Parts: sequence; C-alpha cells; structure tokens
Amino acid sequence: MSASSAPQPVKLSLPLVYQQKLFEELRKEDELVILARGLGLMRLITNLLHSYDAAGNNLIVVVNADDRENAWIGEALAEHAAISMSPKARGLTVVNTDFTSVGTREKMYAQGGIFSITSRILVVDLLTNLLNPETITGMLVLHADRIVATSLEAFILRIYRQKNKVGFLKAFSDNPDPFTVGFSPLATMMRNMFLRKASLWPRFHVQVAQSLEGKKKAEVIELEVPMTDSMREIQTAIMECVEISIHELKKENTGLEMEDWNLDSALTRNFDRMVRRQLEPNWHRVSWKTKQIAGDLTVLRGMLQSILALDAVSFLQQLDTIHAAHKPAPGTTRQTESPWLFSDAAQTIFETARQRVYSSKQKAGPNSTIESLKPVLEEQPKWAVLADVLEEIDRDLYFEPAVRDDSNGTILIMCADTDTCRQLRDYLQTMHIRPRTAKKVEEVYDPEEDKPSGAFLMRRKLRNYLNWKREFAQVNATLFSENQKALSGAVDPRLPQARGRGGAPANKRRRVRGGGGGVGSNPSRHENGSIVQHFEKPNEVADLMSEIQITEDDAGGQAAEEIITFATADPLEDMDDYYQLYDMQDLVVIHAYEGDQDEHILEEVKPKYIIMYEPDASFIRRVEVYRSSHNDRNVRVYFLYYGGSVEEQRYLSSVRREKDAFTKLIRERASMSIVMTTDSHGVEDPESAFLRTINTRIAGGGKLAKATAQPPRVVVDVREFRSSLPSLLHGRSMVIVPCMLTVGDYILSPNICVERKSVSDLISSFKDGRLYAQCETMFQHYRNPMLLIEFDQNKSFTLEPFADLSGSLRSVNPENAGANDLQSKIVLLTLAFPKLRIIWSSSPYETAEIFERLKALEEEPDPVAAVRAGLGEGESPEDGVNEGKGAVNGGSTFNMEAQEMLGKVPGVTPKNIRSITAEAENVREVANMEVEELGRLVGREAAGKIVEFFKKDVLEDYSG
Repeated sequence: MSASSAPQPVKLSLPLVYQQKLFEELRKEDELVILARGLGLMRLITNLLHSYDAAGNNLIVVVNADDRENAWIGEALAEHAAISMSPKARGLTVVNTDFTSVGTREKMYAQGGIFSITSRILVVDLLTNLLNPETITGMLVLHADRIVATSLEAFILRIYRQKNKVGFLKAFSDNPDPFTVGFSPLATMMRNMFLRKASLWPRFHVQVAQSLEGKKKAEVIELEVPMTDSMREIQTAIMECVEISIHELKKENTGLEMEDWNLDSALTRNFDRMVRRQLEPNWHRVSWKTKQIAGDLTVLRGMLQSILALDAVSFLQQLDTIHAAHKPAPGTTRQTESPWLFSDAAQTIFETARQRVYSSKQKAGPNSTIESLKPVLEEQPKWAVLADVLEEIDRDLYFEPAVRDDSNGTILIMCADTDTCRQLRDYLQTMHIRPRTAKKVEEVYDPEEDKPSGAFLMRRKLRNYLNWKREFAQVNATLFSENQKALSGAVDPRLPQARGRGGAPANKRRRVRGGGGGVGSNPSRHENGSIVQHFEKPNEVADLMSEIQITEDDAGGQAAEEIITFATADPLEDMDDYYQLYDMQDLVVIHAYEGDQDEHILEEVKPKYIIMYEPDASFIRRVEVYRSSHNDRNVRVYFLYYGGSVEEQRYLSSVRREKDAFTKLIRERASMSIVMTTDSHGVEDPESAFLRTINTRIAGGGKLAKATAQPPRVVVDVREFRSSLPSLLHGRSMVIVPCMLTVGDYILSPNICVERKSVSDLISSFKDGRLYAQCETMFQHYRNPMLLIEFDQNKSFTLEPFADLSGSLRSVNPENAGANDLQSKIVLLTLAFPKLRIIWSSSPYETAEIFERLKALEEEPDPVAAVRAGLGEGESPEDGVNEGKGAVNGGSTFNMEAQEMLGKVPGVTPKNIRSITAEAENVREVANMEVEELGRLVGREAAGKIVEFFKKDVLEDYSG
C-alpha cells in the first residue's frame, strides 16, 4: 500500500483493512485514536512516522514516549527506511537528559527530523523559543489517557497550539478506562489536547472483526484446569479474609462512597488504589486500624495471585514472611496484628498451606504426639497439563507431515511474569528426572513413573525451604529472645484477665483438619487470639530431611543442570563441546507478557505453537493480528486457565470492563457538543489578550496602571517544571521565562521573590537546614521575600498529619519539644526572619490566583537581574540564561542531578556550590577531599560540615 498524500511513495507494513483505513484517517485530519489493547497501536504509529520521515523536510515531535517505545520506534523507522530505500529518511532522535547543551539541541532542531523529547526539556525549549513552535510540522502524543489539565503534556500542547495553528496534532491511547471517569471525560480530555474528533476502534468494531475473523483464524484450544481441593480451600479462605477486611473498612468509615467496595471489585487490579484514593483526603484522620486494613487488602490480593502462580513450597514460604511481617513490634504489649489474622479463615490458610507441603504421622492414643513428618509436595495442576500439551505437540510433529509454511515450528510459552518463567524452566528441565525414595528389591516397569512429574523440583525446593526456615528460626530467636521474656511477664490492662487463666475462648480454639495438619502439639493461637507462627521441631525437620535427602539421581540431575556453569570456566577453544546452535523447531521459548513488545516476540520467533500458561486478553488479540497478517503462518494456541478461580474471574472482568468502557465512549461521542470559538483551536484572540492586561483596581489611591499589550511575566526556575504551577500560570495569560535561578523559585517582580515548598519538601528543608540558607540569600537580594507552602489539592489543607501526636515519651519530653513538630519549626523560622512573608496555598490553582494578585501594580521582573542574583564575582549570567534565547543551561556543561544531590549536603549553599563544581570533577572527588582543600573553596566552617557528613559512619550513627 502506498500513502497517496505522502510526497513520495513509501512501503508500509499495514496488511489489515482496519489498519489501512485508520492510517488514511490519520493522514487526512487531526484526531484522538483510542484503539483496543493488542490491535497493533505501535505498528500504526511507526508507519505513520515513516510516511513523514520519508519526505525528509519535516520536523515531527513525539511526546510522552517511554524508553522501550523509543527503542521500538527507532528500530522500526530504520527498518522501514531500508525497505523503502528512502534517501531522505533520518530516523528517530531521542532528546533526553543526556543532551544538556543548548547549542547541540538548537542545531538538531534546525536540521529537522523526528524527535522524541522528554516533557521537561520540551516545555523549556518551547518557552525559550529554542524550538520555535511555528517550525514544527506536527506532534504525536502517546498515552493520551494520562494527559490531564495540569500535566506537562497539556502545557506543551497549549504552547504549540497558541503559536502554531497549521501543524497537525494526533493523540493515541490503548487504554479506554480513564476516558470514562468523571463528568463528560472524553470531551474534557479532548479539550486538554485541543482536538475535536475522536476515533474509537474496539475489538467489536465491524472492520476489526472482519479483518480478524476471516479465513485465516488461529486455532485456539481452551483447557480448563481444575484446582486441587487444597488450592480451592485456600482461595475461599483468602476471599473470606478480603470480605472481612472490606466489612471492617465500611464499618470504620461510614461517610465515604462505598458502592464499589465489594468482593467483585476487589478482584480488579486497582482496587486497593481506589480505596486509598478515597481515604487520602482524610488520611490523617482515619484510624490506625483503617490504615492497617488498607495495607492488608494489598497483601491479601497478592496472596490470591500467589496461590495460583507459586508452587506449594514457595507459597508456604511467602506465608511465613507475611506472618513474620505482621507480628507486633518487639518490646510492645499493644495489639498491632491485622484483624484477618484473628479469623478462622486465616488459620485455614496457614494449616492447609502446610498440608500441601508435608503431613504428620500420629500415634494412636488419647495423648497423640507427632512421630514424624512426611513430604506431600502437592504439584501445580497446570504442570501436568503443560506436559500433556507438549507431548501432544511432539506427537503431531512426529506423525503428521510437516506443512510447508513460514513458521519456525517453535513452541512459545507465555506467562504473567519472570518468576513464573523461571518456575516453568526448572520444571521442564527436571520433569523426567525420577528421585528414588526407597530401594526396590526388583525393578518392575511402572507406566506411571514415565509420566512427567515435578517431584525432583519440589524435593529440591523443600530442602531449600527447610534450610531457610531453620536459619529464619535462629535469627528470630536471637533477635527477640529478650523481648519475648519481657512480654511473657507483662500484662496488658486492656485485655480481660480471665482469658489468661481459662485459655482461649471456645470460638478461638484451634480447628484440627486432616489429622492435625503438621501443627503438632504446639498451641495454634496466642492468648489474645492471634495465630502463632509455626516452627518445626529439630527432630521433625531431621525426619523430613531424611525423606528428601539427595540421592544419586538427584545429584546426577543437578550435575546435568550445572554443566553450563562449568562450561563457562573452560577455555574458548573447547567451546564447541558445550555450545551449539539449535534449530528453531527444537526450541521451547518461555517469555513473560510485556505489552506491545509481545508483537516483536511473535514476529521474531514465528511460533507454530503458542501455550498461554495464564490468560491475557490483549495477547489473544496480538495472536489474532499476527495470524491474520501472515497468510503463510499457521498457529495453534493452547489457552490454560484454572476453572472457578480468581484468574478466570479477572480475565472475564477485564474483557467486560473494556467493552463497557468503549460502549460508554461511543455514547458520549454521539452526544458530545463541539465548542466553536473565534479561533478553531480555542486560543484567545489578541483583543481579549490586550484587555486582560488592563488593571481596573485603581481605587483607593492606587497607581494608574498602564494599558500595554504586554502580558504579565514571571521568571521561573527550570527545576520547578516538575510541578503543575508553571502550566497554571501560563493558563492565566502570563509569560513564563524559564531560567536557572540561584535565589528563589519564582520572581514575580524586582522586589518579590518566592521560594515554593511542598509539605514534604518543607520537612526535608528543615532537616538539612537548607531553608535557612535560602531565606538568608533571598533577604540579601530582594525587598519582599516570600515562602510559599503549597498543599496537594487532593489532600486536606492542614498540618495536622505532620504533627507529632503520638504521645510518645520523646514527643512529651520538654527537652525535645518542638524538635520534630513542623509547626514549631515554622515558628522558629519566623523568629529568625521576622520580615519573611509566608503564603499558605491549598492547591496549585490557588497559588496561581495568589500570584496574579501579588503581581498587580508591580513592575515586571528582569530575567537577567534574576539570574545574576546570588552569583559571585566573575560569574556571568550566561551560566544560567542565554541572553539571546533565554535558554536553559546556556553554556553550562554540569550534570544537574549531581548538582542537586550535592546541594543537599550540609555546608553546601547556593553561593559556594559553584566553587565546588568548578574545582571537583564529580561527587566522589568532593567526598574524598580534606578540610584544608575544601576550606580554600568554601571556608573553614562549611568545609568541616561537608567532611563530617561524608566521613560519618551510618551504622554507628543508627545504633547510637
């Protein structure tokens, strides 16, 4: 296919009809494309970029691309240029923090091409006119679902559209969910991106369905794997604990929206984030119990995934670590364990998990005691099914004649994560190794023994687990022996004393299932009702280890696995004995799902058989696209899932949720109104911009403001572009001048300098004393220094969360009064600087309004004077601002991350940091300097602080 609108014919790799139609749409007009995940979004973007790259006279900017996407786009453009034989194509140039020189970037922009620029660099280059927006041919925005009104990307698009009304603008997203949250979200997000058309392409789109459901469909075989009784019992118990936690949350927080707080919603990936988002505004006021339950939900939802993904031994080890992490702090009698640990369901989880690994053999009699432990080592049900599938594939390859096609015959196994990949690799390597547990007098052929089994792998894992558990028990006993002795004699007055004499209440007693479950005669619960962490007795471990000791077969299997390790130590001349190239049809490739990167895996491996070990809706679509795009490649897909499990429910809910999101978007698009303005791009006309500069507040003897066509100007430190405030100031028709400032963050006028601090930054500035130095330099150069304390708009407008209200001895001690309290530190700051103005702002929106009021009747700031403030003699303003362009880092070659890190060191101030960076090559050289060397640069007192900081022993300081 050739693009009719391209300057010259180019070869594109868009074989499907819906891809071609979407490409033609994008070449004709600007639009927001929302494509279902897995339908080849990156392929579409790379072909679109190539059509512009082949022309050779374009300047295209790609916004919001991550490192992997940059690598993909760069590789694809180079490949397209070679296939199309386009002499003018230049490929992708990535502009990130490695390009710190203004001159380098300016030359690259002048030459044109396709650039992927990080948002922080791009916004500064646009504001300083280093990259003239009028010269940009067009912009491509990736991950459009992340763009909100206050984001840097929205700021970039606003600057671009104000100065360039003819360049194209196209946005892409493969996540429809964020476009359905809130009031008319699609229209709002399109307004943020200055777009007027949305193009929706779900899987049920007619052209997509026709392209993927034709004659070239992939053969899909669904295999529902039943869970074992133990796995189903543990899953049910975990779900019960989740339900208990949600019920406790509802009971503790009655004033919140809790319609979605149910068991079905708890299976979604972002449920704990949704709960945390609702609790966030009043996080400092919610009870300690609520905070703990919110954290428990994350743990329990992780356990739901682990019971299906991990083997029995690894899951038991994970439970041990979770139990240890939830134990009360040493030396305290306060009950701090999670509520779910007191439930019967929790005891079921721990006991059943142990029964899957080993069982106990008891003597007959009323006073039965454990005689020994026997390994059970329950295997994952999917392992046997995977082995059967591989055996079936081998039979097909042997008995059926090979079909001539372009597939490599490779078997591709796809998993959820790399841990599962390692687990399957170990299983496939050892499934035919048979450990001998007992000596037989006569060897008899048993067909059952020829079946693949994970016995060898599970025995090795159990050996490692028992060794880990023994070391864990020793560490636990060593660390907490003294604390446990103190606790055994302590009495908590809040607990009824009757429990201590009469034992645990009836409903808190141990429930015995399956003949004891390997718990032994130890009590299963503490006196307060919480579960006791189980540690095996030494004699039990000895019996169990003797059952799974390494046999000759085990040693042979290990030696076979470790042959590569020995081979790497041999000389290179013997490498032919150990290394060889395998045919692709002999390979079994195990890979984790990686989103769009999976398309590369399919194209490079060309598998004939695909085994989806865990379900993933987007990968199914990628296989459909892959099969439909290649006539000569046959694909058979085995789709494995646990029936009646959380895994199946998550898969079905994700498909249903995406379908509902697209349905809602289609309805909103049908009824969406288009705002028509005097300018089709919604930019303010010159007359309105002129009227906004006239200040009408001249009553009460105020000075008469001049009606000029120049909008107000604010000088902003380039490091402040991490926040949304510069974007909001620009939205209020202020000119933003980015500079490298030594003093202050925002210069509103020749007299007003503002140091902006978020609450977290304020706390760290008080800790290292940086704020006092900053205030001192502001007073030296400005008449009205101000400290802006800005809160998060989604959190409460109060310092209460940061006050020390614990009631501990340290906080009550008069000697430490005010040492840790943020309010007290602010009072001490005002005592040190009585003329310092403090501005309290509830959000960046409020800050922008405050700045607008402060600038009224004030002169405009001078960027050169703002940069010169705080510079020493002989230092030129070109170190912070380029006079001609106003560009950032003009002529400066220093690494800004290293400078910021060095600026946190005690004794380093904005004044002396330039002397240090001019003398020392890196931070390590500064750390190795002596007091005499540093004293010549920063003075004796500051040098002492710097040397003391770097020479400090962290361990001694912590223990002290």
